[in-house]
Amino acid sequence: MTFAALQPLADRAALFSALRQDSLATALEDLGDHRWDVDMAAGTLTFTSHADPARQLVSRAHLVATIAPGPRSLLWAWAHPQGDPEGIAAQLRDYGVQHGIPELSEPELPFPQDAEGDPEWIPRAAHTVGGAAVELTGRAPHYVAPVGGGTYAVFLLDAPLPPLTVASAAIVLPRILSALVLPDARTAVWDAARLAGWTLTWVDESFSGATIADATGTAAFRFDEQARITNIESSLHPQG
Repeated sequence: MTFAALQPLADRAALFSALRQDSLATALEDLGDHRWDVDMAAGTLTFTSHADPARQLVSRAHLVATIAPGPRSLLWAWAHPQGDPEGIAAQLRDYGVQHGIPELSEPELPFPQDAEGDPEWIPRAAHTVGGAAVELTGRAPHYVAPVGGGTYAVFLLDAPLPPLTVASAAIVLPRILSALVLPDARTAVWDAARLAGWTLTWVDESFSGATIADATGTAAFRFDEQARITNIESSLHPQG
């Protein structure tokens, strides 16, 4: 377990997050071997190809939090010396205040007592934080960056990626779902549609299936009694 209060938020956004992380991974694969550089003053994160430094992916970067092994704590960006008190992370703080979640509204969050193996635990926790930030802001993808000394920074990116459409999602969903554990797949599908701006229609009052749609096509999901996805059928529209 990472941060227990944040996990349900990350779980809800898990499918949408995975789709956007996959879009970023595809863009970075096109760069080949690359490095990343962050400019906090400019608010940008730049990925640069080693083979051809002229090839770059430049993204607006919003610091969400840093997670450090020294103090064994998470520091939210709105309380960070290099953060923006009224920036994107402030949306998480405000949600925490509104819904009584101190893990979001307190400036610093200590590691849970059962956190072990910081080199492995901290990156996992960072992705949980990133997923929660995606859920509460609607921005994606997130990026988890090692910034030295075992500390990781979590960013939300406004990256120049292709829009997430039903057609593009349907193509990669079988691969993504084969490696993704969804505690509640039915809710994750609903939330992906909400965050992506797709139309979702339930097939019946027992929520045994749902159809998502946009201008590029439709995808029909079937769920079992444990809310797991049992089948997906897609119909894609020709694009001019």
